[in-house]
Order: sequence, then C-alpha cells, then structure tokens
Amino acid sequence: MSPQIQLVWLILLLPLAAAAGITLATLRHGRLSAALSIGAVIAAFAASLLLFVGHVQGRVAVPWISLTDGTTAFLVDLGLRLDPLSALMLLVVTGVAGVIHLYSYGYMADDPGMGRYYAGLSFFTFAMTGIVLADNFLVLFIFWELVGAASYLLIGFWHQRPAAADAGKKAFLVNRIGDFGFLLGLLLLWATLGSLDYAVLESKLDANPHALGPLATAVGLLVFCGAVGKSAQFPLHVWLPDAMEGPTPVSALIHAATMVAAGVYLLCRVFFLLALPDSQALPVIAWTGAITALIAALMAIQQNDLKRILAYSTLSQLGYMVMAVGLSGAQTGPDAGFHHLITHAFFKALLFLGAGSVIHALHHEQDIWHMGALGRRLPLTFVTFLAGTLALCGLPPFSGFFSKDAILALAQHQSPPLFALGVGVAFLTAFYMARLVFVAFLGPARTQQAREAHESPLIMTVPLALLTVPTVLSGFWGLGQACAHALGPSGPAPTGIWATLAEPFTHAPLAAAGGLLAALGGMAVAGFLYHGQLTDPLPSRLGALARILANRFYIDEFYAWLIRVTQEPLARCADWIDRWIIAGLMVRGTHGTFEIAGRLLRLAQTGNLQTYALWFAAGALLLLAGLLAR
Repeated sequence: MSPQIQLVWLILLLPLAAAAGITLATLRHGRLSAALSIGAVIAAFAASLLLFVGHVQGRVAVPWISLTDGTTAFLVDLGLRLDPLSALMLLVVTGVAGVIHLYSYGYMADDPGMGRYYAGLSFFTFAMTGIVLADNFLVLFIFWELVGAASYLLIGFWHQRPAAADAGKKAFLVNRIGDFGFLLGLLLLWATLGSLDYAVLESKLDANPHALGPLATAVGLLVFCGAVGKSAQFPLHVWLPDAMEGPTPVSALIHAATMVAAGVYLLCRVFFLLALPDSQALPVIAWTGAITALIAALMAIQQNDLKRILAYSTLSQLGYMVMAVGLSGAQTGPDAGFHHLITHAFFKALLFLGAGSVIHALHHEQDIWHMGALGRRLPLTFVTFLAGTLALCGLPPFSGFFSKDAILALAQHQSPPLFALGVGVAFLTAFYMARLVFVAFLGPARTQQAREAHESPLIMTVPLALLTVPTVLSGFWGLGQACAHALGPSGPAPTGIWATLAEPFTHAPLAAAGGLLAALGGMAVAGFLYHGQLTDPLPSRLGALARILANRFYIDEFYAWLIRVTQEPLARCADWIDRWIIAGLMVRGTHGTFEIAGRLLRLAQTGNLQTYALWFAAGALLLLAGLLAR
C-alpha cells in the first residue's frame, strides 16, 4: 500500500480541526476564523489533487467495534476507502467547497456571526468528505447524519429570522423520514448478509447474486430512501427550496457538489445492491427521478425569487441524475448520472454564487421583477452567470451538454417514455433559465437599486471566474470517460476538440439533436414572451395553471393538511392518555391511594391504650368469625 494513502486522514480531519479551532478559540474573530477555515479546505483540496493525479488507491482503517455472542460477530472498522470513484468525488467536493469558502469571505464580511458561519462551513465539509471516503455503511450513516446536522446549522444560520429557523427544522425533519427508511435497509442488509462493509457485501453478492432473494427489492428501495431525503426527490423534495433562507454561499454548497449530491453518490457507490437480478428497485428509482425532474421544472417557470428558481433547477437536475441511475444496468453502470453530478457541481455552484453577487449588489433584493439591466451594471457577474445558464440548458460546447446528452442517450436506449420526458424537461429548463436572464439581466431596470447596482468586489468575482473554467471546458477533459472508469471499465475517449463535439451526434444523434433543439426552443419561447417585459405575461395566459405552478402544486399545503388531520389528532390523543391515564390515574392515582390509606392508618395511631385494646378485640373477633365460618 502506498504511504500516500495516509493523506486521506489529513483530508478528512483538517476541516474538523478548523471547525474545532474556530469554535474553541477564534469564534469572535471573524477574519481569523475565515483564514483557518479557508486554509484547511485548500490544503484538503491540494491533498485530494495529489492523490487523484497520482492514481493512489487503497484503504486505511482503525479497529472500532467488535461484538460477539459466541456464534455471530459484529465487526466494524473506522475505515476510509480511496478508489477512482471516491478520488474523483473528493476532488470535486473539496474544490467546489474551497471556492465557496473564498467567496464567503467577501459575502459574509459584514456579518457579526462570521466566525460561527465558518465553523459550520468547515464542519459541513468534514462530514461530506466522510461520506465520500467511508468504506462501510455504518461509517457512512454516521457522516450522513452529521451532514444533516451541519445543514441544519447552516440553513438556520440567521436564526433570528423565523423563516430561516423554520427552514432549518424542515430540512432536518424531512431528511429524518428518508433516513429512517435508510436505517431499516441497513438493518435488513446486515441481518441477511451479516456485514455492512462494501467490499464484503460486493464479494458475497458477486459469488451469489441471489443471496438477498425476495428481499433484494426491499433492501434496494430502503437504501434509496436515504437518497430520496438527501437528494430531495419526490415526495421528500419540499425541504430544498426552503433551504434558500440560508446565506447564498450555503445555498451554493448544499445545492452544488455536496449535500444534495450525497444521495446520488450513494446510489453510485452501492449500485451493486440495486442491480441485482432479483431486484425491481431500478425502475422505481428511474421513475422517481423522472417525476421529480418534471414537477420541479414546471414549478420553476412561475417562481420569481432568484434563488428559488435555481433551487427548483437543482431539484430538476437531481431528478435527471436519479433517473439516469435507475436507467442503468449491471452492464452499463451509473456513469451517466455520476457525470452529470460532477458537471452540475461546477455550473450550479457558479449560478448560485452569481446569484449571490446580484443579491449583494442589490442590497439583498431577490425578486427578479425588481431587477433589470444588470448585464450592463454587473458585466463580469453577467458573463459568468450566462456561462452557467448555457451549461445548465445543455448547449455545446459547455459541460452540461455532454453530461445531459449521456443521460438522454441512455434514456433513448432504455425507455422511450422517459426519453420523451427528459427532452420535455430540457425544454422547460431552457425556458425558465432564459426567462431569468431576460428579466434580471437584459430587461429594463425596474427599481432604483437596479439602476445603481455595481460589480461585486474581487474576492467574490474571482471565484466566479474560477468556476467558469470547468463550466465551459470540462466537457473536453474526458470527464465522461473518467466517470465510466471510476465505476467500471471504459472505452477510449475521443481525441481533439471537433471529435469531442461530434461524438454525441455520432453516438446517439436522436438524443443529441432532441436535447439541443429542446434547449434552443425553450430559449426562443422565453425570448418571445419576456424580452422587454415589465411584468410576467404568463399568468394571464395560463390562468389557474399559473397559480398552481406558482404555489408548487400545493404539495406543502397538502402536507400541512395531512399533518393537521393525522398527526395533530394523534398528538392530542397521546396527550390526553399521558395527562389523564398515565400521569393522572396511574401515577397520581397510585400516589393518592397510598396517601389516603396512610392518612386513614394514621388516624388509628392515637397513643391511647383503650383504643389499642379496642382494635385488638375487634381483630380477635374478626379472626374468630373467620375460623367459625370455615
């Protein structure tokens, strides 16, 4: 084993050390806290890059749990695993997190809680790297829950605002629903196969693919529950848009390469559990992703909050990734979904940081109909935001074109209905993103703030430029082949710019042409409807449908009603039982009975000899009566 593999401990523990140092020593010193946090994540990225370039692979472990009852044993190591999949994901996580840390230095400069913010950011990065490096399900689940706790702290960072506090609680509670199913799946897996270690499980299932038997589908879907929560798939998608209440760099961190990507990464990591011959989990996963992609795209076309539009875009793109995993098979592998995860990390982080630059310039205004003409006022932000938009829409030569094309090509081959749905979502994606650009950047200035806006400082615009590079060029870096190699054997990559651009059209011309025409069509329709408009013309055209889309299909209201008619009556019933049966009748009743009996007995303790003689005579008479009765 290469000694370089020990660097994974450094990558994991550096952000934790920064979080601990800030919390214990520098919490009141914002800039010093920022320096510690930024230094830790940049060092982690440098170590990740060194391991990736050196093709270092291996496992490091510390014995942790060893339990036995004499017949069976439960053995778990605190183990970290570096292979092509985790090495590539680690590079993306630490790289994007590093850019966001830098950007935050400018965005949060005037916030009095800057130290607390960077402590939370470092802790989140530690938990996410733990998910990437974990080599067994128990270690993964621990870091999985730590990510949930860190996201709760970051989403509710401005806890003095009720909306932010409620959003943090909502994210935490909704994720617990998915994590409960995930935990049940892990218990079922261990009870059946006797291990939670990836390598052991994979070897057992390779030796006997039918080892789980009729439980294969249940295990796959229960594990998928964890991904449904973390990657915000329908019906547990409702927490993600509300997470916009956190600071914008937090939104970029959660919606780009980290928290929401954890679910898709999990599916790729344990794909061997999903693709078993006895399992029907993959079709369910594919349709769950497709439904999420469609409803999120429909919701986005009538949102007016800049960050919420991007949040629903994230939901839709996550649906694309999950659909791609579900469409994959034992022979193909989930590389198309993983490829889109990586490119999405680049351009979605760029879009959120670009949105943060706009919000900073407009003094925290987020309604796109209070913007306008920002393309002239914020030229660098506009150019970089436009690059992210074109990548998200899937136009060549931007990175999103190649990864989205891989998904559409897979759908065309595996499921024509899902291919048609994917093309439709591509149209909607281009439509709502072009709507955003036309209204916020190209339309007339609608407020005085928009007329007086000026470009953000370099500490915020340099990260935008850094993220623009992979957004534009990573399609030519052979990411598709790297993802395929990380998940199994891969074919040769095309060489040269023109060969790379032509490859999607030669490999699957219908998918490439369909995705491209859908994107161009969506942008053209948005231009026709929104160019130069001062108000949204769509509500008058769509009527009640526009209200349904603006209110997100009333799914949140349905959940509120469901809780009101189920959980609240159950809670009141439980309260009544606790108050009157348990606390009243059983606890206070027992106590009261003994107290009254004690008071009555005390009345007999008079200290008078004649009274005691009377009680003695009465007792003797009762005893005599009992004997005569027999």
